[in-house]
Amino acid sequence: MIPRTAVLGLPRIGRNRELKTALEAYWAGRIDAGQLQSTARQVRAEAWQAAAAHVDVVPVGDFSLYDHVLDTAWALGAIPGRFGEPDGDDLDAYFALARGSVGVRPLELTKWLDTNYHYLVPELHEQQRFQARAGHWLGQLDEARALGIEARPVLLGPLSFLLLGKRHHRPLQLLDTAVEAYTSLLGTLEQAGVAEVQLDEPLLALDRTAAELDAFAEAFRALAAVGPALSLTTYFAGLHRDGALERLLALEPVELHLDLVRAPEQLDPALAAIGQTTRLSLGLVDGRNVWRTNPDAALALIDRATAALGSGRVTIGSSCSLLHVPWSAARESGIDPQLRGWLAFADEKLAELRLLALAADAPASDRGPLLKEARAEVEERERSPRTHDPAVRDRLAALSPDTSRRALPYPERAALQRARLALPELPTTTIGSFPQTAEIRRARAEHRAGRLDDCGYQRFLEECIAEVVSAQERIGLDVLVHGEPERNDMVEYFAEQLDGFAITAHGWVQSYGSRCVKPPILYGDVARPAAMTVRWWRHAQSLTKRPMKGMLTGPVTILQWSFVRDDQPREQTCAQIALAIQDEIADLERAGAAVIQVDEAALREGLPLQQADRDRYLTWAIDCFRLTTAHARPETQVHTHMCYSEFADMVEHVVRLDADVLSIEASRSGMDILEAFDGRPYPNEIGPGVYDIHSPRVPEVEEIEQLLTAAEARIDRGRLWVNPDCGLKTRGWQEVVPALEHLVEAARRRRAVAGPS
Repeated sequence: MIPRTAVLGLPRIGRNRELKTALEAYWAGRIDAGQLQSTARQVRAEAWQAAAAHVDVVPVGDFSLYDHVLDTAWALGAIPGRFGEPDGDDLDAYFALARGSVGVRPLELTKWLDTNYHYLVPELHEQQRFQARAGHWLGQLDEARALGIEARPVLLGPLSFLLLGKRHHRPLQLLDTAVEAYTSLLGTLEQAGVAEVQLDEPLLALDRTAAELDAFAEAFRALAAVGPALSLTTYFAGLHRDGALERLLALEPVELHLDLVRAPEQLDPALAAIGQTTRLSLGLVDGRNVWRTNPDAALALIDRATAALGSGRVTIGSSCSLLHVPWSAARESGIDPQLRGWLAFADEKLAELRLLALAADAPASDRGPLLKEARAEVEERERSPRTHDPAVRDRLAALSPDTSRRALPYPERAALQRARLALPELPTTTIGSFPQTAEIRRARAEHRAGRLDDCGYQRFLEECIAEVVSAQERIGLDVLVHGEPERNDMVEYFAEQLDGFAITAHGWVQSYGSRCVKPPILYGDVARPAAMTVRWWRHAQSLTKRPMKGMLTGPVTILQWSFVRDDQPREQTCAQIALAIQDEIADLERAGAAVIQVDEAALREGLPLQQADRDRYLTWAIDCFRLTTAHARPETQVHTHMCYSEFADMVEHVVRLDADVLSIEASRSGMDILEAFDGRPYPNEIGPGVYDIHSPRVPEVEEIEQLLTAAEARIDRGRLWVNPDCGLKTRGWQEVVPALEHLVEAARRRRAVAGPS
């Protein structure tokens, strides 16, 4: 009997980013809601048909016009009062939660567990009530059925939904109320003929207390009694610690899904504890990375499971949703064919699921022909000399502890930097990028197509930089940036110039809403053949007497935002990147840079989900940043930027970064993030963001003043910077100029007011 196959979720932006294009056209008023929904239906249909060609269980309801956590909040009526009481079909009201509107700030945006996908954070309160609206799932079910596909609805489970929220200090007090709404949802799905529902509870794989597991057990029993069979789905970490796995299996779910890519060691405890009826779903095809599945390693786990349970009680699945990978590796004709053969994007992963199921059912003698191609590609990658550079490995081996330490402590560095820079109190700056206009994108496309030669493109970029520098001087910013018009992405730009990386043409994945990123593929040892940023910095600095920041991306962020090789420890790969960026800092200093920013936007994102693994990660991640900046001269001011960083559980490690200036996202939280420093004040300089760049709204001067006042209550004004939350590349000039003018004016007003004693 062939085990059934399932995929937990699918890419949802479209093979050619059709949804992105339609969303942005709708927001700009170029198309109406009907045209947007028509595009969405086409994108969904293509995804379902691709999945149905290979797997038995196709997901429905995982598709979103913006974010699946937002969809859950919308379906449950968990809408903060400042948005009014919108009708369930009000598309503009739905988008207002994500993007804000005039005078109304949007929901907070943060990272989905340890991924580079962003979700909208539900806001919950003490008297929260929920109401079930099943239209999101019913409509998509009807569409799938019209294509002849009987799909499995995907719901974010109540425990994870509540724990992902904010504003309620004891969210599980709302569990009973939430379960009532979920019961109604499940009942409606049962009436619609749904036999099985995928209930995603990824937060069960985090460190859960006995009381939380007790609360979940009671909630799950209530939901399981409603009607549709529940496939309880976990991913991104294992359940085998602290008895959580056994507790969940004791509930006797119809199916339990385990991420065996992240935690293969949980299979044996699961087989030992499983009951007589529960089906086990094996997450064996990696939904987070792009390498071919090793068929023999996967089949070893499948064989163990089928020997214990029989094929009828085993599902072969993706480790998690394929939301995190591009659609098709076969399209990447620009990548060396050998390297392309090592890759598996969504299309290839769906085919792998079918191949594993066929091989699992085949006699041992027949597996060889079935697996010949897959085995050959895996073995070729393992043997390939292109993944190893002896010079890089020798340099890494020669490092000592002293190579990751600045020459002077921060107080002595700060005195030298203040004398060199002569900045005012509450200095103003931006995080790095300025709007990537249609003209910039068009020139980049023309250059890549060969219709604009190198000299013409370079002149165009120099003109763009001159415009950005001039605009910043008019606005009155104190420390300037060159705007990064030459960079399509803060990681891909560097990956294009470093050895060990490959760049895709179509490898887009969703980051949030219409925002897509194209992660590089890090397949080999990393080295820097030549300077990467000095030319553009030198040109920008020649246009102004104000300090011009050199802008670099840090090693942890390059690691996190790439598809990373899985054949060596991540810390080894990260240290290789650190040495390459260290060399770039040295070249910028030789060119005269007094301020250099090394962005580590993804440092918090890489934090392991389980507490037992965190100190080790933070130790090597911080060490890699320190290795990058260690050789910077004491009088060079080193900045870093971190996105979506909840610092409460890692304050000591953030302090150990020892950056001279740390900038962070803070505006959507109203500076609440600074509470993390109440117990241990941040000792260096810090710039908590006062302008939310993820929303099109322009903050008023008074709003920014209020945020600065809140920041000054926790941070000594002499160590406080004024800056946006993040880079400005996704915004338009019509938003950026007034927002930065308001930022500068707010800083001027605060300078005129005596600071708190």
